[in-house]
Amino acid sequence: MSRRGRGTAEEKTAKSDPIYRNRLVNMVVNRILKHGKKAVAYQILYRAMKKIQQKEKRNPISVLHQAIRQITPDIGVKTRRSKSGSAYQVPIEIESKKGKVLAIRWLLEAARKRSGENMALKLSSELVDATKGKGKAIRKKEQTRRMAEANRASAHFR
Repeated sequence: MSRRGRGTAEEKTAKSDPIYRNRLVNMVVNRILKHGKKAVAYQILYRAMKKIQQKEKRNPISVLHQAIRQITPDIGVKTRRSKSGSAYQVPIEIESKKGKVLAIRWLLEAARKRSGENMALKLSSELVDATKGKGKAIRKKEQTRRMAEANRASAHFR
């Protein structure tokens, strides 16, 4: 029998950040986080938001929401083993919460791979590119969708 306490619904909801009062911002901050330095993660994201405000002359929260919406996948692949032992990539539909988590992960991965030393600048550039429908995070989404389309024949292995 498990000794861990059961989490209630109130504990599971994401908290909002102190400045923008937005849950999505807090989710992004928690994914930027490295070595428990949450203040540094907040600084990175807020500087990126300020750069978006200056460059695009738009609300940075709407840019963030639009970028995440553009990157969020609706279909993906999952590896399944058949009885004969061979592995198949089976296309699956991705629910909205999992899709948002994947989108944030892909966004930050693409921002980290950009050239330059300033993470805030790289993140703001990736967010702006994602709203325009280009960038490495969008390419990752398209690549996943193409893989799911190519493996449609394996859908019966669900």
